[in-house]
Amino acid sequence: MATQHPDNAGAPWWGKEPFIATQDEITELVTLFRELPIDEYMWDWEGKYVDEAVGEKLYASALEYFQKRPLGEELYLTYRIPAWEEGKSHRMARAFMNILSLADLGKDLQLRTPPVTEMFLPLTTSADQPMAVRKAFRETADYHRAVFHQSQKDEQSLLQHLRVTPLVEDVDSLFSIEKILEPYWQSLMQEDAIGERGARIFLARSDPAMNSGLVPAVLAVRSALSTACMLGRSLGFSVFPLLGTGSLPFRGSVNPTYTDTFLTQYAGTRTYSIQSAFRYDYPLTEVRRALQVIQSEAPKREAPEIDGKERAKLRELSDLFLEIWQPSIESLAPLINQVAQYIPPRRERLLHIGLFGYSRGIGHVKLPRAIGFTCALYSLGIPPELIATGRGLKAAKKAGSLPLLETHYPALRDDLRHAGKYLNRENLEILAAELPVFESIKEGIGAIEEVLGLELGPEKPHHTIHRNITSTILHRLRSAPDPVLLTRDIVEAGVIRKSLG
Repeated sequence: MATQHPDNAGAPWWGKEPFIATQDEITELVTLFRELPIDEYMWDWEGKYVDEAVGEKLYASALEYFQKRPLGEELYLTYRIPAWEEGKSHRMARAFMNILSLADLGKDLQLRTPPVTEMFLPLTTSADQPMAVRKAFRETADYHRAVFHQSQKDEQSLLQHLRVTPLVEDVDSLFSIEKILEPYWQSLMQEDAIGERGARIFLARSDPAMNSGLVPAVLAVRSALSTACMLGRSLGFSVFPLLGTGSLPFRGSVNPTYTDTFLTQYAGTRTYSIQSAFRYDYPLTEVRRALQVIQSEAPKREAPEIDGKERAKLRELSDLFLEIWQPSIESLAPLINQVAQYIPPRRERLLHIGLFGYSRGIGHVKLPRAIGFTCALYSLGIPPELIATGRGLKAAKKAGSLPLLETHYPALRDDLRHAGKYLNRENLEILAAELPVFESIKEGIGAIEEVLGLELGPEKPHHTIHRNITSTILHRLRSAPDPVLLTRDIVEAGVIRKSLG
């Protein structure tokens, strides 16, 4: 599934500039379906400005293509709608009416299925939220029918096809995902809205890492994959989990050079989000090959069965890392925000109300979104994967939990080795002399090397060049910052590591 996440450092092969304007996203969508083995494209009504004429423009530009490969049947255009919040629903209402009007357009074009048959609901923390969205959509469809149609047939067909798939984005909810899924799926079964096609669940990977740290995010996703698949089997249908991932280890390590590692780590996943960096910062031949591997191999990988007792142990293990992560990030927030202001945009985004702070119980620090957060730390030569992880490993070793960690995080060494190539020890020494949190990070990096037997640091010439650029970035920040030069350096470093953040 291609997404509009703006993590690319370089320009797409089909365009001239790294920034992809809203008016270019129709071209992008059609190009990706035509040129890559992509089955689905997520159209974001939540985090960015959206072209509401997407359906008309798609059929106007490529009608013959979509008649051969119908949307809603062979290819999928899926809307990520805004989070459910009563009283603040104007964008959701527009998405609902857009889906209904697209169904009318599809009927006029004599298409077999409605063009949009699924919505992703972000920030889902309870079954009540997707149930409320389905109810609201049904009521909207009833009004639409009353005004524009004489028959209920079209709306009933659309409601039968339409999924509202929860997007779960926090560690607490991932570890207890059955509390969301069981009542929600039971309600769908009562409506006969699952049937032979089974159910989907969308698991976030970036935001849990940003809010809780690398290891808690990985363990929570591992647990949720297992729980969702086991629950589906007990209810009598198949489950097809989606995973929202980026290219760098902190955001999932889903990139064209890492396929076997992430397919093993996230076994049970049936759809991977393929973000902009994966598509545009790697050679096109590598991208095609990797997507073909995902399509052929992901269906063969089954999620491990994790019982309640082992899941409780994973949660305890996760908490060892979480307790170290949160205060560290609070201390780093001013510097992260200082760097983030120089990161260039890659899409037209709306202001975002994230998870960090108000809902996590760690004060009121404001931070950029996950891509900017990751980019800011990599741009300083302090990859976020290396923050809190070492001290967490020492605590896990003391608790006798390392074997459990390595069982459920088999990519741990590969992830830390990958991130460690972009470590700038000189910057770390400079910052540690000024801020206590960096002294703790320095100690933690030593603990990673000691506990796992790794040697972190640049391995190849381009890693050394990246280190030198991050030194320049830090020195520019410490003098009179030149926005043009800082942005140039941040992008240059992003091109080397093949992702902004």
